[in-house]
Amino acid sequence: MLTKKIKTRFIFLLFIILISISLLTLIYFKLKQNILYFKTPTDIFLSNSVDNNTLIRVGGMVKKDSIEQNNKEIKFILTDFKKELIVVYVGAVPNLFSEQSGAVVEGKLNDKRYLIANRILAKHDENYMPPKMKKILEKNVK
Repeated sequence: MLTKKIKTRFIFLLFIILISISLLTLIYFKLKQNILYFKTPTDIFLSNSVDNNTLIRVGGMVKKDSIEQNNKEIKFILTDFKKELIVVYVGAVPNLFSEQSGAVVEGKLNDKRYLIANRILAKHDENYMPPKMKKILEKNVK
């Protein structure tokens, strides 16, 4: 037969386990909502599950001679060399953003060929060095 002390410990342990499971479940679902999956224009074109109201992250290269910029917005084509996606963005563009360079765009799809971006991230390779740092190093080498 269980004593009162053992019953109290058992109930306390059960309570801690239930609270831990509840918190872990809550954390899991909150993190799942905030995850943005990285896709390419081809992935979007082939996918049937891409919803227009979901935030999506698309990566690729900025097509040569595709950047059109006016006072309010910038429009360009993001490609993975198989399919293309037209991107419209309003806001400041990163310094590394240019034609024929990598970019990751975050936003909502209007359709499978048109994305309204709310964020642009310019990509660079691991050998990138800021221009100021490059000049300083060149001076120090001489």
